[in-house]
Amino acid sequence: MRVAVLYSDEFLAHEPGPGHPECPERLQVMMRELRKSGLLDGGPCGLVEPREASMEELTMVHEARYVEWVKAMCERGGGLLDLGDTLASPGSYRAAVLAAGAAIQGVELVLSGRFDAAVALVRPPGHHAGRDYARGFCIFNNVALAAEKAISAYGLERVAIVDIDAHHGNGTQELFYETSNVLYASLHQDPTWFPGTGFEDEAGSGDGRGFTVNIPLPFLTGDDIYLRAIEDIVKPVVRQYGPQLVLVSLGLDVHYADPVARLSLSMLGQAEAFAHVADLAKRACGGRIVVVLEGGYSLSHIGKMLAADVAILAGHEYELVDERTRTPHSVRSKAEAVLREVRRVQSEFWSL
Repeated sequence: MRVAVLYSDEFLAHEPGPGHPECPERLQVMMRELRKSGLLDGGPCGLVEPREASMEELTMVHEARYVEWVKAMCERGGGLLDLGDTLASPGSYRAAVLAAGAAIQGVELVLSGRFDAAVALVRPPGHHAGRDYARGFCIFNNVALAAEKAISAYGLERVAIVDIDAHHGNGTQELFYETSNVLYASLHQDPTWFPGTGFEDEAGSGDGRGFTVNIPLPFLTGDDIYLRAIEDIVKPVVRQYGPQLVLVSLGLDVHYADPVARLSLSMLGQAEAFAHVADLAKRACGGRIVVVLEGGYSLSHIGKMLAADVAILAGHEYELVDERTRTPHSVRSKAEAVLREVRRVQSEFWSL
């Protein structure tokens, strides 16, 4: 497959400050590993310089006054954009507008047929950002903007967003909670502490009833339960939905060594999970898939995981070395209870 990798060094200008886990080095290690792997620079992937999202595009999902406020904050030197940990620097607005533009451009490249798949290698991430707020390191909701572009500009009626970040994408869920044009399926760690959304019974409302699928897994869930959740719930639901495009909120923070999250997947498990999602896109919509980077903070592992995922899309060989993980016995019964409850809730809408 022809895979576009959308990246700019300008993403590095977003600087949340010393010691912040969402650091510029995240993208630097990913780009180094992509080049080392042979996927770029004459390999099967094409490096594409992203464009900025326009104000008209940003306001597809965000309030204009919010966009203007973020811009003004950055022009004044930056600062805290939420009540916790989303910090902006002078270069953050430009980086965020490019990140949004990269996700949108990925949709344009795939739906126009120029590329079979696209990976928006961006920061800041986006799935926690809402219509008028920043949260959880996120400023603009990149994947939501990509979905809205596919619907409004290309007339798509069914877009699936599969969120495999370790944290629930509260912003993405909120933006599409009342529509059937977007199926939002998220596997994530117990969201009680953060972000406080993403429990089993949150399944959409109004016209969107049944088009939100949440699988909140307990801390320390390993490869076995996570992959079972994809096989038994995500894959059959997405197949039945029949998406015309698959978007992926790609979190590399599911790994057991991640310093921010509390799931316990191996690199091998994460790659297998991603392969399942890529296969879903292949079977449902001819492989039309756009991947948008979200979290992932272990600098020793995220480059390898990203390269493995891109290699899967490109049909390229890439070797990962890690130990498979299993969910601890003390956690297993709780994890299995979660899967049973999700199946109970979602069986009202889908054949499981």
